[in-house]
Amino acid sequence: MEKLYKLLWVVLSALIIAFDQYTKYLVMQKINFLSGIKITGFFNLINMHNTGAAFSFLAAESGWQNLFFIILAMVATVFLLGWLWRLKKNQKLTSLAISLILAGAIGNLIDRLFRGFVVDFLDFHWHMYHWPAFNVADGAITIGALLLLLSFVKENR
Repeated sequence: MEKLYKLLWVVLSALIIAFDQYTKYLVMQKINFLSGIKITGFFNLINMHNTGAAFSFLAAESGWQNLFFIILAMVATVFLLGWLWRLKKNQKLTSLAISLILAGAIGNLIDRLFRGFVVDFLDFHWHMYHWPAFNVADGAITIGALLLLLSFVKENR
């Protein structure tokens, strides 16, 4: 029963990965590269390709960074799966956090493996100031990291 419970967290990750890949597929089918659709006064859907990491870190490099991020994501995936498998049933917040981070890492890994870049499409802005574009996988990593910090605070009380 314990293994089935842990498997549910992996299924959650798989669902998030599927949603991430589906949204990226739609964006690439419906929006031309470097184009966008205005949704509100502060949000656009765009089609951008990121060969770097968060905030386009290392994006201007010659291409070695793609292999680096692929290896990093694979190592992180193994580490996160091991960590998730060792968690106790009462560590729900930590399990959720790890599942989200795992989903994000794999979602962007799939992009790097099959496209050579990560598709970013969520563009929030205030007038001319744009937050760097991101995707569902990036959001999952960010929310997961925040929940992980929260779980550490709760467990160390």
